[in-house]
Amino acid sequence: MVGHDRQRGPGRGEALLAVACLLLFAILAAVTQTTQAGEPRYLRIGTGPAGESYFQIGGLIAGAISSPPGTPACERGGSCGIPGVIAAALATAGSVSNVEAISDGRLDGALVQADIAAWAANGQPPFQDRTGGRLRSIANLYANQLHLVVPADSPIKSPRDLRGKRVALGVKGSGTLVHARQVLAAWAVKESDVKASYQGSAIAADRMQRGDLDAFFVVDGIPVLSIAELAKVLPITLVPLAGGGAEKLRRANSLLASTTIAAGTYQGIGETIPTLEIGVNFVVSADMPDDLAYGIAKTLWHPHTIAMLGERAPQGVGLTSSAALIGLGLPLHPGAMRFYREAGLLH
Repeated sequence: MVGHDRQRGPGRGEALLAVACLLLFAILAAVTQTTQAGEPRYLRIGTGPAGESYFQIGGLIAGAISSPPGTPACERGGSCGIPGVIAAALATAGSVSNVEAISDGRLDGALVQADIAAWAANGQPPFQDRTGGRLRSIANLYANQLHLVVPADSPIKSPRDLRGKRVALGVKGSGTLVHARQVLAAWAVKESDVKASYQGSAIAADRMQRGDLDAFFVVDGIPVLSIAELAKVLPITLVPLAGGGAEKLRRANSLLASTTIAAGTYQGIGETIPTLEIGVNFVVSADMPDDLAYGIAKTLWHPHTIAMLGERAPQGVGLTSSAALIGLGLPLHPGAMRFYREAGLLH
């Protein structure tokens, strides 16, 4: 996710992206080598930008789903994934681009914010010119929190104070950009009122450390690694998202919920910060075969997968299948529905 080889904070994104590319090449090589032996099925899983939780947890889920031909069975200490499946996690811009890529057949599944999935299904902005009707849910996973990051000594105390400031609104194609624009509007700030730029949180954090940026938005699960790394080298704080502006956003979006970011989540922030949160759904194409969607749901909620996610990603702590059907932005895929019925979670 983030880090930097110059000992000054965020920036490990490039290295992780390189690692992801190497892993993808290795997976493609594995596909070539095993095609004759077992005809594996290859899945492309969209995540998000390096430096954010989608990138990390999406990679873990792809690894859990995978069980290439010749892999020992789960009960013999091997993979507990779907037999014959090789899943690769791909770095993307985020939720909006993931929806578009699944709809266009460039991805088989992805992590997508629940509200963005719902807007795609209903043809609402930013999807008014395309259909999202061919998308289905596998599960709701965890929650993303809205972050507005500023230096600790910043005069910015409310989104209203962003006028005239240098603000990173998120990379184009991300859920962060969608919600950043909504936050500005809810506090009566026009996008043209700020000196806007469009980067992911790793680059934005690097710019803030250099003094080139006054604020940046991130919509991601806590703790966001790019923010955590920045806080180690630069005193920062989070701008509260509460009051009338937050209520306006909640009235317009029933999937948004009020929440807080606890004191101590990020170094140097000793107070609880009110904000908003939105669920993260695992979304696939409606054209995915039922047996494959069933296998993804079954693998996702396998005890080994849950334990692994809890150990390796903060957002994986506390994941439960009983919450998988709460806060979905799309109808369930029939294959996933079959799994939940068998598990007694759906009637």
